[in-house]
Amino acid sequence: MPVCERDPWRLQYFEGIDCPEDVLIPTDDPDSWLWYPHHRWVYDKLRVAQSQGLACGPHGVTPDTFPVFSKPIMNLKGMGIGSRVIASAADVDRYYQPGHFWMELLRGRHVSTDCAVCDGRAVWTRHATGEAGNDGTFKLWTIHAEADAELEAYLAGWIESHMAGYTGMMNFETIGGRIIEAHLRFADQWCDLYGQGWVEALVRLYAKGVWDFDDSQRSEAYSLPLFARHGERFRHPTPASQAKLRAMPHVASLQITFHEDKDPAQHPMPPGGFRLGIVNATDLAAGLAARRELAKCFPAGSVILPD
Repeated sequence: MPVCERDPWRLQYFEGIDCPEDVLIPTDDPDSWLWYPHHRWVYDKLRVAQSQGLACGPHGVTPDTFPVFSKPIMNLKGMGIGSRVIASAADVDRYYQPGHFWMELLRGRHVSTDCAVCDGRAVWTRHATGEAGNDGTFKLWTIHAEADAELEAYLAGWIESHMAGYTGMMNFETIGGRIIEAHLRFADQWCDLYGQGWVEALVRLYAKGVWDFDDSQRSEAYSLPLFARHGERFRHPTPASQAKLRAMPHVASLQITFHEDKDPAQHPMPPGGFRLGIVNATDLAAGLAARRELAKCFPAGSVILPD
């Protein structure tokens, strides 16, 4: 197994890939924080905001203008935990939280970008945009075939300025072309949609420090999560149901993204819903159809299907 994957529903992407035993490839932020001490500072979101000259400050410092966006300075669990818009000075006091910070409220496209980095230089990028749902959830992500020259230039410049000596994958979340989060890993939710041979190229990056991947056949793809209301305990769909979903046309993979034997409250989830699963597909209509079929595997009154 070439990739250190903590989520069992994503092991499917890395099984059967050869990798030297001494090579560690992270998919989880706690592992990245431990393995890259010289670059772990990127998990300090306040410092990342400061590195871009954005208006920001820790809770306890009042912003000059409103609204602002508030979240933990460091959150290795992700999923938008503890984040909110703060609309006024009164809200600053109401929502004061030690270890949180505020930054200017960015507007524009919300983009997730995976970058392959060789010695502080970006050598490959791929972008995905999310259609937001309620309270930190997403209706779907589109993994784009086309490049974004302006965003890629900005990220390449930031990497060159701040990531000297780093080789490996990075994932950035940006809004309006500015970084809101940086990670020393890739987005393992949809890496199967990057094309044949991508995982093998990933292994070469960490094993040999080179990037060698034929990306000439990239095409648009989609990652569609399914959420349910918080507060219930769910069972996995039967193996037969899962096999039927995976066999649907244009479905690349199916992930059931929770543990049956774990208290739902112990799963890091956004306020807007409990994520049941993800359908990855190479055709949007087919992906939407597969998600509707997945929804039928859970109690109808609990599932949140986007409009």
